[in-house]
Amino acid sequence: MKILLINGSPHHEGNTKIVLDEMVKIFDEQQLESEIIDVGSQDIRGCIACGYCYKHGKCAFNDLVNEVSEKFKNADALVVATPVYYAGINGTLKSFLDRLFYSKNFDTSMKVGASIAIARRGGQVTSYDTINKYFGISNMPIATSQYWNMAYGRQVGEVSQDTEGMQTMRALARNISFLVKSIALGKKEYGLPEKEEWKPMHFIR
Repeated sequence: MKILLINGSPHHEGNTKIVLDEMVKIFDEQQLESEIIDVGSQDIRGCIACGYCYKHGKCAFNDLVNEVSEKFKNADALVVATPVYYAGINGTLKSFLDRLFYSKNFDTSMKVGASIAIARRGGQVTSYDTINKYFGISNMPIATSQYWNMAYGRQVGEVSQDTEGMQTMRALARNISFLVKSIALGKKEYGLPEKEEWKPMHFIR
């Protein structure tokens, strides 16, 4: 089983990375493979709705998005962590997630999703909600913790002083571990939930 963690911060060793490293310690204890991928510092353009992915099963822009898509396909959980900019997620991360979820050519049903927001003071709730929207439209169970998945810190390392925030991240990692293991057992015993044929409704007459 594998957990894929996305670092949406442009700072490779910033507070967002510190939080993800804390979770990796729990995944190691749970004997789950994990990988952190830096996205926030990459040059990633937004989706242009060209439709290339419908025909070819991957994005027209052959960059980190297509590379991570293959890893996402084989992962059991996706953790997305972002710093907060103007009460929202990092713009590069937004472009990455738009293209990753729109261009994927595989079923994400029952892959666990978890969002994390790190800020100096405010804006985490809207950022947390924004990331969860990607999971909610993709048949992905959303992992929660003892509090909303957020922590506080401005200068590098300050997030480590947020004892409740770091505890929340450890609890989140344990919950993710439980969910991926439980879902694996459930799939083996019962399979995935039945799906109806999708019937889109655009409200156009």
